[in-house]
Amino acid sequence: MSLLSKLFGKSKNPEDYFKVTITDELVKVEHPKRKTEQVNWKDIVEIRMLNTSVGPALPDVWLVLMGGKNGCLIPQGAKGYKEVYDIVSKYEGFDFENVIKSMGCTEDKQFLLWKKQDAK
Repeated sequence: MSLLSKLFGKSKNPEDYFKVTITDELVKVEHPKRKTEQVNWKDIVEIRMLNTSVGPALPDVWLVLMGGKNGCLIPQGAKGYKEVYDIVSKYEGFDFENVIKSMGCTEDKQFLLWKKQDAK
């Protein structure tokens, strides 16, 4: 531990409080002050990027996995975010242009990244 860490302590980023669990069947997101969210991979019908104007005090970019009755939000920077993104970005028709637009956005806005073909 460095002297600065001993003196000032290590502060956590808001994303550090999220726990993302990835299995072959599902994605689960846990946080000590939020209801646990989960969605089965096979149930995902839509994927969005959600931008908010609340950063950096709170997470401001979220990957949203929407299922029929379930879904989960994963803040960018949470451990496990990259792994989930790597999986869903391989879905046929995934919109990388909207990912780029999202990364340049600083206002409250949603970007559709993928929608299941037979989803309404």
